[in-house]
Amino acid sequence: MWACVLVASNSYRTKVCKDYYEVLCVSRDADEELLKKQYRKLALQVHPDKNKAPGAGDAFKAIGNAYAVLSDPEKRKLYDMNGNRPTQHQSYAGESYDYSRGFEGDISPEELFNMFFGNAFSSNVYVRRGPRFQHQRQQHGHASAEAHADMLQVKTKTNHPHSSYSVLLQMMPIIVLVGMSLMSSFLVQDPPYSLIRTAKHQYERKTMNLLLPYYVKENFMAEHKSNIYRLEMDVEADHIANLRSSCFREKNYKESLLWRAKSLRDASLEERAQDYQMPSCDRLAQLSRMRV
Repeated sequence: MWACVLVASNSYRTKVCKDYYEVLCVSRDADEELLKKQYRKLALQVHPDKNKAPGAGDAFKAIGNAYAVLSDPEKRKLYDMNGNRPTQHQSYAGESYDYSRGFEGDISPEELFNMFFGNAFSSNVYVRRGPRFQHQRQQHGHASAEAHADMLQVKTKTNHPHSSYSVLLQMMPIIVLVGMSLMSSFLVQDPPYSLIRTAKHQYERKTMNLLLPYYVKENFMAEHKSNIYRLEMDVEADHIANLRSSCFREKNYKESLLWRAKSLRDASLEERAQDYQMPSCDRLAQLSRMRV
């Protein structure tokens, strides 16, 4: 065992650990139950909304990412083979697929925490940023409203030679914000595909390898004929990432039901937990067999 997250003088300190096993303070042969136990223990200790000590946020992210990788059998196998050297591609059936995406989890540390504990802490949110065709919107409504209120309080005096110039200077930040918003709307490029039907992506296609559906625009073939193979690899990777996240939630929910049933000694609840279906896990297993 390695104590990588320590408590000293009410301050959390994170040591630079050699690998993810050290981050979770487990040995390399640790099973899934031990990984969950350590994650629950450490994540509660270092959650930045509970602990305001310097470094708690970084420790929380490190613990979440370590568990997300080691709890995934495929990512854990790759990690054990390559050590601390991230792998960019994994080969299936003689072809290269970017399913590993380095040694990082498919969900953010805060999403993972909420799967285990619900919205126990909700002030800080870690937003996951996907690698393709996504952008973050910034809300300027509050700032613009304050600026507008300040403008209404300005008294223009017709007998002052610089009154018009002063008003123009005060309006300049608003003009700049509006201009930047207009420019960004023209510069943002629509993604070439969507996993669900949208107003712009109306035409359904299926990948050649796993026959997974995706939707494109009318001019898709004309614009992307030369790189369809790469785009369909991305489509399949997105589908599998979504299934992994859904499967994780299904497993965690079923295990929570079983734990409650045993704690309460409720036979009907235990039967309900045993009969709980996990369609995302079943679909993920089916796709794994198809890739072999």
